[in-house]
Amino acid sequence: MPVLFDPQAAGDILSAMITPAVLISASGTLVLSTTNRLGRIVDRVRALNADAEALPPWDPADEEALAKRGLIADQIGHQARRIAGLQWAVITLYTAIGLLVGCSLTIGLSIASKGWLAWVPVGLGLLGAAALLVAAVFLVRDARLAVRSTLAEMDYIRRMVARRTGAPLPHPGGEKPAGAQPEPEPQASTP
Repeated sequence: MPVLFDPQAAGDILSAMITPAVLISASGTLVLSTTNRLGRIVDRVRALNADAEALPPWDPADEEALAKRGLIADQIGHQARRIAGLQWAVITLYTAIGLLVGCSLTIGLSIASKGWLAWVPVGLGLLGAAALLVAAVFLVRDARLAVRSTLAEMDYIRRMVARRTGAPLPHPGGEKPAGAQPEPEPQASTP
């Protein structure tokens, strides 16, 4: 009776099909991280909405409220750009997962067809890896937008502290704010 299925070949086929699993796992981890970022943006927008609703009625003489309105408008703009970029990142990551799963499945088909379809898993694998690269670009862009948004909010806090206390809040790392007065030189004591 002829052998219909070679056990050694079966093991080779399965190991080749599992190879894209590493990239699929990485994509899944990035999807989880990205959806967490989306959730944080939604929470931030809700907090900004509560801040906006708590603002007093329009008064051009109220510098504090005007500055807060400006901050809220700026932050909403930042969050809108972030959420749009993260949406594309998630779409791209899901596309990568689909392509990589397709790659894994077609590896088996390629081997079963004795190499006639070898170009299919290679093409799907390359497209899946390219989709991961594109998603990484979206995520780097989001990280930059998040930092820019946080720096703008920190600048607002520094200005608010300066308005309320009359003294500017020190900058991190000892940087001097623009227009800050130099500190006086210590006087040497004479014995």
